[in-house]
Amino acid sequence: MTTSHLISALVMGLLGSGHCLAMCGGVASSLTLAVKDKAQIKRYTLLYNLGRVLSYCIAGALAAGISQQFASQSTTFSQALSILSGVFMILVGLYIMRLTFSLNWIESVGKVAIWQHLVKLNKRLLPINTKSKALAYGMLWGWLPCGLVYSALLFAISTQSAVQGAAFMLLFAIGTLPAMVGLAFAAEKFKQILNHTMMRMVFGNIFIFYGLYLLIIALL
Repeated sequence: MTTSHLISALVMGLLGSGHCLAMCGGVASSLTLAVKDKAQIKRYTLLYNLGRVLSYCIAGALAAGISQQFASQSTTFSQALSILSGVFMILVGLYIMRLTFSLNWIESVGKVAIWQHLVKLNKRLLPINTKSKALAYGMLWGWLPCGLVYSALLFAISTQSAVQGAAFMLLFAIGTLPAMVGLAFAAEKFKQILNHTMMRMVFGNIFIFYGLYLLIIALL
């Protein structure tokens, strides 16, 4: 995995934070309201997000580790992963520019396959009155169906190992932290910056060109 891969993960998380605020803002706010000791809100906010980051890393390690078991046995499978990575990088670019909402269908699949089962665990963690509950709730939150996260995971599967897959998702998660941690303090300001038209167009095009580059490399 090259430095450009890691930078892409970081930028994907950062530029996708506008989507995070729209989709997870309500969840984050409800978590804050669930805190019994209001003096602990800042600390629990950090723990929520630490749990979310851990979930992303675990998912990245699992996705990359399992896929590489197949890729090591088949060059065709390996090439397919590279092509898939390029396609989804282009979709992420279009999504950031708000030219398409083609990633929404992934969220629909995730709600049926994963979230409807995990959401049943919520009640066991409420009220949030301990650090361990805050961390666990954050880890559960990390599996919330999100087209952007799933796209990052599909890109992570093209890395060379479980460790690299986890590293890719770690950088992606770090990119989302400014908006999600700042949600309780300056969410509106972050949203304005991340949703600026010029920023979305510039970085969206970067992702598209990078996706095309990946496709060219995979098909040569």
